Amino acid sequence: MKKRHRLRKLLGILFVILLLAAAGAAAYFGIRGYDMYRTATEQESIAERVEEIRSMEHFTYYEELADFYIDAVISAEDHRFESHPGIDVIAICRAAWTDLRTLSFKEGGSTITQQLAKNMLFSQEKSIDRKVAEVFAALALEADYSKKEIFELYVNTLYFGSGYYGIYEAAEGYFDKLPAELTDYEAAMLAGIPNAPSVYSPDENGELAMQRTEQVLSCMVRNACITQEEAEKIQMH
Repeated sequence: MKKRHRLRKLLGILFVILLLAAAGAAAYFGIRGYDMYRTATEQESIAERVEEIRSMEHFTYYEELADFYIDAVISAEDHRFESHPGIDVIAICRAAWTDLRTLSFKEGGSTITQQLAKNMLFSQEKSIDRKVAEVFAALALEADYSKKEIFELYVNTLYFGSGYYGIYEAAEGYFDKLPAELTDYEAAMLAGIPNAPSVYSPDENGELAMQRTEQVLSCMVRNACITQEEAEKIQMH
């Protein structure tokens, strides 16, 4: 009985130590991340950066996008986009668990809003500090801009490979069309390319671009945007 009591006591002490260590780490990276966010926004505010993006040639507004493209991007990148406040706790926990299991930093759990914040304010370097800074920036974006505004800013700042930046250049460069004129298959392909532009660009590898398009359509089926039968018809484009 005494041994069990000592064991429980030791486990209790260990749990408290781990809890304090986790709280300390959270505070440490929270402060560093906030400092990074504050430094970035002091150099150029979010509002100033937004106006720069909107003043770009061929900036494409939400209403000028094909509905299928909007659904494809949200399904493939952030299917809870319409409901979360800028961060997706479920996705973050899942990504953290995957990273712990694989001892890597491959999964990020970033929302569309966080990816926009990264593209607007920060470098592409992967670090805990930057991920925390993204969270502060994402919450600020969600406080001042609508989901439609965030989405249109996002697709206008993406890189689509082959030298194309933004959905307008991608639609024109790959298909010689305006974004609103894309077929469902073309829209699904463009929704998938930014995940890895150098890999999924149809100019680089048509087979991989096709496989990625099929993945996007599968995401749309899983999120009830289209049926499996519709996905199969689209693939036959």
